[in-house]
Amino acid sequence: MEEKMNNLILEIKEKLQSVEDLKTLNEIRTEYLSKKGPINELSGHMKDLSIEEKKEFGKLLNNMKMEVNEMFDSLKVKLETDALNKKLESEKIDISLPSVKIPVGAPNILEKIVEEIEELLMSMGYDVVDGPEIEEDKFNFEMLNIPKGHPARDAQDTFYIKDEEILLRSQTSPVQIRTMLKGNGQKPIRMICPGKTYRRDDDDATHSHQFMQIEGLLVDKNISLSDLKGTFDVIAKKLFGEDCQTRFRPSYYQFTEPSVETDISCFKCHGEGCNICKNTGWITVSGAGMVHPNVLRNCGYDPKEWSGFAFGFGAERLAMLKYGINDIRTFYATDLRELKTFDRKDND
Repeated sequence: MEEKMNNLILEIKEKLQSVEDLKTLNEIRTEYLSKKGPINELSGHMKDLSIEEKKEFGKLLNNMKMEVNEMFDSLKVKLETDALNKKLESEKIDISLPSVKIPVGAPNILEKIVEEIEELLMSMGYDVVDGPEIEEDKFNFEMLNIPKGHPARDAQDTFYIKDEEILLRSQTSPVQIRTMLKGNGQKPIRMICPGKTYRRDDDDATHSHQFMQIEGLLVDKNISLSDLKGTFDVIAKKLFGEDCQTRFRPSYYQFTEPSVETDISCFKCHGEGCNICKNTGWITVSGAGMVHPNVLRNCGYDPKEWSGFAFGFGAERLAMLKYGINDIRTFYATDLRELKTFDRKDND
């Protein structure tokens, strides 16, 4: 019987020498160690043995099972280790290879322009104030000294929502009115109100039915046009460089008196004349003026005691000038090729 056991061990060892995967190993384990396998069949011979022989045979049988299980277990560990090493080798990453460049976005140019002006004016004591885009006629027109029948109220120019009383604001000036009303004619005001505005324009390279406006207002005692000029100089130099020159030209707006057009010296030709400045050496960037006495009265401020100035920029126009963009529709396009040019402009 002992010889038969030794022969089985040799037979198993021989089979295990050719095993190269865990599946084959498990098949051989099942073949020899299952209930119907040759090793368990040896237990059937114990009934024919004496008590002393059973003790001796049982000891040999247990030793055989332990040896066979150890052979299977050690080979299993080896095969699992080999499989893991093979997998690691196939999945190895060469860390010396260049990494894949992940595309990242860039700040929106309009937001960047707005933030530059906000940060500058906040450092000068201005507050950033927001207001509703759906506005009442009295705030958008009437209290700004724009009476009934004025061309700006025409349905061809304004998006009316309900009759002629509720509309999409055509300027951010209503925010100034609401702010002055909160002042009750007693408090000085320094504020800017950037935001979207809407007009019934046909979209083309220089016009849009929706655009960003940045308006500013300062109301206090003894404010003069020279204060407006100094403020405008600071903004222009911040946006277009320290060499930028400014000038005022007489103009007309219902809500300011006197009113001015504000120009900057051409940053491309430096006054010599080019296509950007139309050979004048100057570029118009905004409208401004001293707050009209009627507007001050409408908001509870006595124009004999209080004065102020207001100014307004188109964010798209500033961005078009600063970054050399020729079509206002570019800002609202979803073409990634255009947006990537914004990345480059932002990094210049």
